[in-house]
Amino acid sequence: ITDGTGSTMNGDDRWTDALSHRLHALYGRRVAVVNAGIGGNRVTTPARYSIDAPIPGGPSALERLERDLLAISGLRAAIWLEGINDIGTGEATADQITAGLRSGVARIRSAGVRAIGATIVSALGADTPHGTARGDAIRRAVNDWIRAPGSYDAVVDFDAATRDPATGALRPEFQPNGTIGGPGDRLHPNRAGYLAMAAAVDPAILAIPPGP
Repeated sequence: ITDGTGSTMNGDDRWTDALSHRLHALYGRRVAVVNAGIGGNRVTTPARYSIDAPIPGGPSALERLERDLLAISGLRAAIWLEGINDIGTGEATADQITAGLRSGVARIRSAGVRAIGATIVSALGADTPHGTARGDAIRRAVNDWIRAPGSYDAVVDFDAATRDPATGALRPEFQPNGTIGGPGDRLHPNRAGYLAMAAAVDPAILAIPPGP
């Protein structure tokens, strides 16, 4: 989802792109948004990743945390949206996902970086383990942990910004695929959904210092 599946091909309208545009309007070019999303990436698995035996999604978030996040020069805040692909394996439990997130948050904080949790958007109705009643129950349990005081330094509620309260699925207007058309996969929001996600980020939680 952070990688941008379902957005406009070459349209620079993923949620990170839209957030970047908002922050540039507020703070100028001294602020940058880095998109470290990988399609199919998971929080806790695989236990180890090898180029000799690659899997879709690459190394786990915990394995690549230093390389892809903490090594970024000038990093002040990290918005972490992940967990839906762990659910999509049909094997991960809510406790396993939250344990992985908890471990990652501790490492982010220890590096002096502000850890911001992002709730997982709904995939209810998708023709995959993500979209089953069991998968949605796991997602909601993980989101409850993300929203709980102390889990993160701040929270962005992407779930609330994109979910249809009547059905529990993505809002209908956020489902049609932004690149190829058609009904979408019920898992990845389209351009409008990504814009709604970006709009849900309160710039104040990023604690951007004043500057010229």
